[in-house]
Amino acid sequence: MKCEIVNLDNQKVADIELADSVFGVEVRADILSRVVNWQLANRRAGTHKTKTIGEVSGTTKKPYKQKGTGNARQGSLRAPQYRGGGIVFGPVVRSHAQDLPKKIRALGMRCALSSKAQDGKIVVVDELKLPAIKTKDLLAKMDKMGLISKEGRASALFIGGAELDDNFSLSARNIVGIDVLPQQGANVYDIMRRDTLVLTKEAAENLEARLK
Repeated sequence: MKCEIVNLDNQKVADIELADSVFGVEVRADILSRVVNWQLANRRAGTHKTKTIGEVSGTTKKPYKQKGTGNARQGSLRAPQYRGGGIVFGPVVRSHAQDLPKKIRALGMRCALSSKAQDGKIVVVDELKLPAIKTKDLLAKMDKMGLISKEGRASALFIGGAELDDNFSLSARNIVGIDVLPQQGANVYDIMRRDTLVLTKEAAENLEARLK
């Protein structure tokens, strides 16, 4: 798949041939769903916790005698039916991590990249560098590239090389709907949650080497 390489001023500087085995595979929604669910499950902290009857503070004394009071029999004021009592079957600290084969993860990445390619939502740039930290200048360049909608909204993921330019990443930090990642941080969830994918030439070559 042939694609133009442009600079941040949306001027063509070269051409690049994107591998069909990475950017032109059949898009499978089931694979994308599995990979996204795996990612979101693995990022959960799992630190939720409620106290059981043995963990809440309170007396262990029987509130009143077993019979003769006219009330239902009770054994503890820490029981779940009392205010401040323990929780039955509440959440406990645990890991939500799931297992997913490496081949499925790689296929999910290929499907995500191919989905953007089929929709014409991939832009390849020569580099992501700015001379200074200036959000206004970056917004102007994004407007030239067609990344800003008529309503003034942006939704794009920029994937740079192994190391990001500080001026670019800091300029993009406060723009709503814009994410910036190094090439090693590319993932299915972030690709699919943004409308446009902007790759540097280095990032595109790195993804091809990883996924071929």
